[in-house]
Amino acid sequence: MAFRRHPRPAPAPDPGGAFEAEALSYVNRLYAAALRLTRNRADAEDLVQETYLKAFRSAGRFEPGTNLKAWLFTILQNTFLNTRRRGAREPLAADDQLAEHLAAETAGDGASPEQLLLGESLDADLQAALDSLPEVFRQAVWLRDVEEFSYAEMARMLGIPIGTVMSRIARGRRLLYERLTAKTGGTGGTRGAKL
Repeated sequence: MAFRRHPRPAPAPDPGGAFEAEALSYVNRLYAAALRLTRNRADAEDLVQETYLKAFRSAGRFEPGTNLKAWLFTILQNTFLNTRRRGAREPLAADDQLAEHLAAETAGDGASPEQLLLGESLDADLQAALDSLPEVFRQAVWLRDVEEFSYAEMARMLGIPIGTVMSRIARGRRLLYERLTAKTGGTGGTRGAKL
């Protein structure tokens, strides 16, 4: 059975380049999110590049007046999930020399890409506690408390019900609080750090 491809509508003209300018203003935030997801600089850069490629190709489908940041994060999230699903089906190819070289290269600084990016903005205890959360809770807490997305935006972005979003945020915050209070001897504080 053959499927016919329908031509895509041409993107609406953007004479002043306002769409591109606004979209590119989120590059650092998208890169930070990509680092959190991939935990690898090169993969994060590829993910951001693929996100922008898809966004610019679909610019005509973006509804002016809606949240461009949420739209870009949704593309980033979906691209990451699709890449991970594809990767799970493909056999791993290992280059032992490359792996040893990369391990030696990253062992010297001892910091993950996320730690390098967030080192200036998060207290070390808070950063360690956040890093120790399971991925689904870390992602929910980050998107809500740092990126300040609404529950509805997060639900659309992650493809889950709003109730699940709220549950993940509540559980993530509780786990974060427990880890911080255990680390700080029950005070719950991290020397005035903000998340």
